[in-house]
Formats: sequence, structure tokens, C-alpha cells
Amino acid sequence: MTTFEQKVKALRQQHEALLTRRNELVTTADGNFGTFRFSQNGIYEKYRFPVLTAEHIPLEWRYDFSEKDNPFLMQRIMMNAVFNAGAVKLDGRYLLVCRVEGADRKSFFAVAESPNGIDNFRFWEEPLTMPEAPELSSASGKSGGVATNIYDMRITQHEDGWIYGVFCAERHDDSQPGNLSAATATAGIARTKDLKTWERLPDLIAKSQQRNVVLHPEFVTSPLTPKKYAFYTRPQDGFIDTGSGGGIGWALVDDITHAEVKEESIIYARHYHTITEVKNGEGPHPLKTAKGWLHLAHGVRMTADGLRYVLYMYMTALNDPTRVIARPGGYFLVPECDEYVGDVMNVAFSNGWIKDDDGRVLIYYASADTRLHVAVSTIDRLIDYCMNTPEDGLTTGASVETIKRLIEKNKAL
Repeated sequence: MTTFEQKVKALRQQHEALLTRRNELVTTADGNFGTFRFSQNGIYEKYRFPVLTAEHIPLEWRYDFSEKDNPFLMQRIMMNAVFNAGAVKLDGRYLLVCRVEGADRKSFFAVAESPNGIDNFRFWEEPLTMPEAPELSSASGKSGGVATNIYDMRITQHEDGWIYGVFCAERHDDSQPGNLSAATATAGIARTKDLKTWERLPDLIAKSQQRNVVLHPEFVTSPLTPKKYAFYTRPQDGFIDTGSGGGIGWALVDDITHAEVKEESIIYARHYHTITEVKNGEGPHPLKTAKGWLHLAHGVRMTADGLRYVLYMYMTALNDPTRVIARPGGYFLVPECDEYVGDVMNVAFSNGWIKDDDGRVLIYYASADTRLHVAVSTIDRLIDYCMNTPEDGLTTGASVETIKRLIEKNKAL
């Protein structure tokens, strides 16, 4: 065996050990987990290891294994991160449509599969090939054309029988030719039956830029409304700044093959000095339960150290997904310990979760725009959290009174 062959063998053994590593629940506030000292809140449990990182990416995507062409066994294509994955369970397999970012800053989609949703994730043989969107325009605006970057796909198994992926399609803002940081964001839409072959539909047409758009899993109907598709939106004036964008929006669409936002209402507004002060967007599609729709969302506020992204939850009525029935105050999940460190510090983000038949919920979240983790809870616990956690009173005085009421209740016990 040549030295080159020995290096390849060692590399493959190291990679296989990573892929087959068993994940472990963090069950104590300060166990034998090095710097891992995750909070124990009773709502969910976190796992010790990320489920996917750049090191999980197949070696064949990164290395040229020809000794003649690559005698030093260098990475010919370096990968930077795996994060922000849509999630779906198909035929007993837990599948994540991940955002993979190369060293060239371009993101693309790749599917990773696990038998249990917790560990042993392996990427499919090749990344996804996503067709480009046709260019369309209307009175509401224009969309489509070749995208420079696509990312953050939400996966929705819709009752129409298709699996939809809604994602951000980023293009340069040609109205500012001299500004190489100027960009536009539209919601790309594609559908599939197997996550392998995708049909690209026209991008969502809207009057404003749109990021973090999510398709509701059911048709919306009423005596006055024929069967329509529904989108959770996040309107914004610019690529980064939401500007006048009020928060999580709601829009009905007649034809998803030519989706256009003609009317849009805000169902969960941003608010001063809260976790949603700067940005407020839906995460994955909501989960249907007997008590209402469970929503996972992200909120952003400004700090002296930059933007802080956290996850929060809310619930809406079964018969009216636009009516909020539970609004627990504050954040639900934040980056902790090693999760805090990465490309973009102080960020927790989720656009994928899976509900099992037994009520288990796997919440896939990324930390610092660098790696992907999983937390586990149940439908019952998440409903209890949403329905029985006090709302944000919006002032210091209201917060203190909420705490004092809990103190008094515990005194009585």
C-alpha cells in the first residue's frame, strides 16, 4: 500500500467514525460534556453532538482521489457549513434538505438521511439540481431568472399530494450596479414526489421582497373562499432590513403554479423591545394538533454585539390559522455554549421539524450559521408550553408582576 493509499484509508476511516457516532441526550445541567452546560427547561432536551457539520459532507464532493492528479490529497472543493435544513419523514426515513455552503460562499441543497432522526445521517450521493425559475412579471412586481444563491428551504407535504419546497432565491439588485452588496430576495417554489426530481415553479410574485416564506400544509376554504393555497410571509423593504415589514404575514393564492400575493395581512406583528423587534419570521410549517396549530418561528433583536436570532413558539386556531390563541412570552430556544460560536455569532435558526406518530417532535435547528443540531420534545409538552406560559407584558412592571404571581402561587403550595 502506497503512502497515498494509506492516507486515503485513514481519511475514510475517520469520516466513517464521524458518520456512525452515536448521539447522546444531555440529561443533566452539567454532565461530562466539556463545555456543554445546556439549560434544562423541561420543554425539550438537546443532544450532545450536532447532527450535521461540514465534516459530514461526502469525501467525494471534496477530494480528488486520483493520486496522479492530487498527489498531496488536498481538498479540491472545500465546504464551509451545513445548516438551516427543511425536514420531512418519508417511508420511515428522516430526511433533511440541508443548506450546504461551500468555501466560495455559494449555498446549495443536499439531502441527508437518517434511520432515527438523531444520528447516522448520511448525504445522498449528489447534491440536488434545482432548475432555474422562469421570469414573470405582473402589477405586483416581477420575479424569476437565474439566481446567484438559493437557501433555507421549508418542506411542506401538502394535501394536494405534492411535497413543496419554498426557499430564498437571491439575486443582485441591478438597480444599484455599483453596489456589489445590493441584493434582492424572492421566494422560490419547487415541488417533488421523492426529493430527487424537482419541478421548479415561478417564484412568488409580491409587491415587497420576501424571505422566510412557508406554505401551509392544507387548503384554506370557507363559505366565501374557494379552495386556496396559503403562505406565511415575511414582507420586507430590503434584502437585510425589514423596514416597514410588520412581521409574519398571511396570503392566499389561487394557483400555486403562478403564485402571486395580491392581499397580505400581518398575523404576528413585530414589537418594540421584544425578541421580534427587528425581524419576525415563520420557521417550518406549523404542526396540526387537537388543540390548534403549533408554530415555530424566529425573532431578531439588536444588541451591542449585533443581531441576536432566537426561536419562539405560538399557536393558532384550528379553524382559523390566522387567529393567534397562545403567545408564550420570550424565547423558546437560543444558542448555548459551543452553539454560540461560528460564522455568524449568536444565531439560532430553524426551518425544519418532524412530528412522529407517537407524538415525538424532532426540532432541527442551526447554530451560528455553521452546523445543524436536533432537540426533542413531544406534542403534549409543546402545547402545554404554549398554552400555559405567560405572555410578554411588554414592560418591566408587567414582567415583575407576572413573576410575583408565580411566587404567590408557589407559596400557597
